[in-house]
Amino acid sequence: MNSHAPPSDRPLQRHQLVRVLPAAWDALLASRDDLANEPLLHDWARRGWPLIVRRPSPDDGAGLPLGLPLPPAAGKRRIAIEMQAEDIVASERLPALADCFDTAPPAWQPSLQQLIALAKKDSVQARVFGSLAWQRLTGLEYLSPSSDLDIIWTLPSLDVIHMFLADLAAIESHAPMRLDGELVRADGAGVNWRELHAAASELVLKTATDVILCPRESFMGTSS
Repeated sequence: MNSHAPPSDRPLQRHQLVRVLPAAWDALLASRDDLANEPLLHDWARRGWPLIVRRPSPDDGAGLPLGLPLPPAAGKRRIAIEMQAEDIVASERLPALADCFDTAPPAWQPSLQQLIALAKKDSVQARVFGSLAWQRLTGLEYLSPSSDLDIIWTLPSLDVIHMFLADLAAIESHAPMRLDGELVRADGAGVNWRELHAAASELVLKTATDVILCPRESFMGTSS
């Protein structure tokens, strides 16, 4: 369920989507000479298109770290910005995989059906980021023949997680696109599903503020 609570009422997590006040967006663009020649940005907020929460960088100030990617036709530039909490008018989760089915290329759709069935079987949520998500959210052409399918999965229970990862790898082996993405804990921290499937003793854990090494047992223990 999407939330219209501002970040001051509900902390924002990595990969969460937010929508901002058009006036605040206009003020941001006026302050950033480097964005003046990006025509897609001018009406971004007025069209209701979202921004995505990202990890802060060393160059960031005290604002909320947000970003958006431009589509391939506009150079695929990744735009990093900061906004204030009072500029945020709504927050929501990434689009569900099932909701992106009709946006996906026809060649992808059999694999999407398998992935949707896998999520249902193992009682996990599957949400999409990357090119498919942005095409769904904006209607712009983000997908290309080389695009990956990027999915955020909630953690399966411990008794099925190994089979879940094996099933995911089996689906990818016959898919026309690469399956990328993470298994994510309730606190928003996640690891790449491929690393977890490879049974690495240490995993690269991405949190809201950092990228750290995490013992496999520590991460797996959170899924019970």
